[in-house]
Amino acid sequence: MATYRVTPALHRVLLTVKHVSFRSSWCIVASRTQYSTVYDPSEKTFDKILIANRGEIACRVIKTCKKMGIKTVAVHSDVDSSAVHVKMADEAACVGPAPTNKSYLNTDAIMEAIRKTGAQAVHPGYGFLSENKEFARRLAAEGVTFIGPDTHAIQAMGDKIESKLIAKNAKVNTIPGFDGVVKDVDEAVRIAREIGYPVMIKASAGGGGKGMRIACNDEETREGFRFSSQEAASSFGDDRLLIEKFIDNPRHIEIQVLADKHGNALWLNERECSIQRRNQKVVEEAPSTFLDPETRRAMGEQAVSLAKAVQYSSAGTVEFLVDSARNFFFLEMNTRLQVVEHPITECITGLDLVQEMIRVAKGYSLRHKQADIPINGWAIESRVYAEDPYKSFGLPSIGRLSQYQEPLGLPAVRVDSGIQEGSEISIYYDPMISKLVTYGSTRAEALQRMEEALDNYVIRGVTHNIPLLREIIVHPLFVKGDISTKFLTDVYPDGFKGHQLTDSERRELLATAACVFVAAQLRSQKFEGNLRVSTAQQVQKRWELSLKLDKGIHAVTVLRSGSTYTVELDEKRLDVTSEWNLASALLPVTINGTQRTMQCLSRDASGDMSLQYLGTVFKVRVLSRLAAELSRHMPEKVPEDTSSILRSPMPGTVVTVSVKPGDAVAEGQEICVIEAMKMQNSMTAAKAAKVKSVHCKAGETVGEGDVLVELE
Repeated sequence: MATYRVTPALHRVLLTVKHVSFRSSWCIVASRTQYSTVYDPSEKTFDKILIANRGEIACRVIKTCKKMGIKTVAVHSDVDSSAVHVKMADEAACVGPAPTNKSYLNTDAIMEAIRKTGAQAVHPGYGFLSENKEFARRLAAEGVTFIGPDTHAIQAMGDKIESKLIAKNAKVNTIPGFDGVVKDVDEAVRIAREIGYPVMIKASAGGGGKGMRIACNDEETREGFRFSSQEAASSFGDDRLLIEKFIDNPRHIEIQVLADKHGNALWLNERECSIQRRNQKVVEEAPSTFLDPETRRAMGEQAVSLAKAVQYSSAGTVEFLVDSARNFFFLEMNTRLQVVEHPITECITGLDLVQEMIRVAKGYSLRHKQADIPINGWAIESRVYAEDPYKSFGLPSIGRLSQYQEPLGLPAVRVDSGIQEGSEISIYYDPMISKLVTYGSTRAEALQRMEEALDNYVIRGVTHNIPLLREIIVHPLFVKGDISTKFLTDVYPDGFKGHQLTDSERRELLATAACVFVAAQLRSQKFEGNLRVSTAQQVQKRWELSLKLDKGIHAVTVLRSGSTYTVELDEKRLDVTSEWNLASALLPVTINGTQRTMQCLSRDASGDMSLQYLGTVFKVRVLSRLAAELSRHMPEKVPEDTSSILRSPMPGTVVTVSVKPGDAVAEGQEICVIEAMKMQNSMTAAKAAKVKSVHCKAGETVGEGDVLVELE
């Protein structure tokens, strides 16, 4: 039974409280647009809409509904009862416990919420029920409008096998492959051999990178078939798979389409989505640096042709793979508001896609013609995740946001988020923190603003992927636009290691660390602006320090003159100026005239300090030279032998355990499988050995760092 909570009083209070999580800064600069979205109060749509989703997309839909004068209903699981989207909505309904199949996929509870609240329409967001044709049918049966395409289009495009056949008939370029359902693993191997390696194995009903594996030989095909079918069943309730030729080194470029119920359809330019890890996008931009006007038009026209072939009505996305010769091939069509990329399309066109979806669902015609659709400026989007980028470019992290501050004070920055300080990033849902978007009149301006935004983004309490995002956007290949879907593995073949400091950058980091140490010492000597001990000597002007960074030891001298410190190290002098507000989350400094924004994440009495600099967190030990000399005599902790202990690299659920005590395992042999955020990860032995003990079993939940198996 669903429970309900109407929150108008709380809603009014929240509107009076200034909170960065509730703000969304649009990227569009009015003088550069040919038109901008107009919210016409006389154009009647719906009185009340229920959002069958959570997090940032629920908040995004609610914001547009408020502008259109539409009341909103939020649904939530019991662990999401205090979530931002629940607070923002006019009403809220609990639809079950934390697991998605018991809450956000619980159609019975959601249908009951619709009846109880009197919602006239449902916006599904993305994921969950957004491409569920049965849910759309149930809504239609009760006279409730589904804000999205009709069930025919969802079914036709939601099935990758059927959608590929429809695309062929609509004269859309398609990837060579097997057009039927792969029955079993032996057939998968036979088909893969016939197509020719490498091949892509993927879920017929899938999306979002789940249920997808690349196979380069028979063994990888067998393993890929197993994992893809399991992920597909877990994520979509449908384990059917297809196999097609894998296009090596392609770009992933998608076309945003918008269609109404009167036969009108537009393509709203492209989004470049080639920067990916595990087939999931990391950084997107609009437009693409690679497309010329002719290719853009051809892709757009084929996307519209496909939309019309299935009588599509709503916002949708047609995804293509594009090779180095600008040949493009249909990949899939997403019959929903595209996961996180839609803001960059909004930035360069001036359209509010959520508003357009609501208007189309009510039966209105599109207000624009193809010739009206502009490309104004450039927009870059970074997916900010609670992930550890040093583990496979991003394994999930969980925890509570102890400090959270979005960089909305900067110009032309938009942040779409569904969290706030104190929010919990849990194991049950996608670990996305926000969509960070910057806009500029040129690509260079948008990239510069993204650098600044990432440096000014404060996220504490969970591990996040800002170090990786910042490295991507400043990498020479990305800046030139020379990218493909293999960008991350090509640029970081041994995995992401963080920013690699140049000599001058190392001096900047060490100089700042020394100054923070000195500023903290001076602050500790005062209370309310006065010296704590009135008989103390005059404030110190010179400090002789020893700094340790990685394995290097650096002798540093700091001289103070007001708020400026002169730092001498490596026979160089650096002038470092700042307000030295150590209570602030951000630490803006000027070093020899160059402005930097750093963050001091932690510092303790032993001299250990963590500084976020150029996106990456560096650990520095700062001591007086006497203390450094004495510390040399302290014993060091012996590191753990990790080859004999298999720990979980992320929080998740144990799917299978393949060994028992006494078993002999070979190096690289699978020991167990951990599922996190519906992605399955195979844990393997680091060496050939005998299993000493097993500390987990199928179905158990494990945390990051938990011991799974010990080897002798």
